[in-house]
Amino acid sequence: MRSRYAAYAVDDRDYVFRTWHPRTRPPEVAATPGLTWERLEIVACEGDVVEFVAHYRTAEGRGTMHERSRFERRADRWFYVDG
Repeated sequence: MRSRYAAYAVDDRDYVFRTWHPRTRPPEVAATPGLTWERLEIVACEGDVVEFVAHYRTAEGRGTMHERSRFERRADRWFYVDG
């Protein structure tokens, strides 16, 4: 989860794409112009589910994204499934 957040924060869309489960990932990961990720809080982790709050800033102001994300381990790597 933290590595995917960091990839979003530095706009490494290739990493985000590669760590998205092939069964659920979109054809491409689009950028969000003007959005800056500022901070990640991990709220809870249980098994393959991570609950987090990601803080961001846009021209309109600050906001948060609160999600419970599911991951799946394949070939010793974790992949984002859905949230």
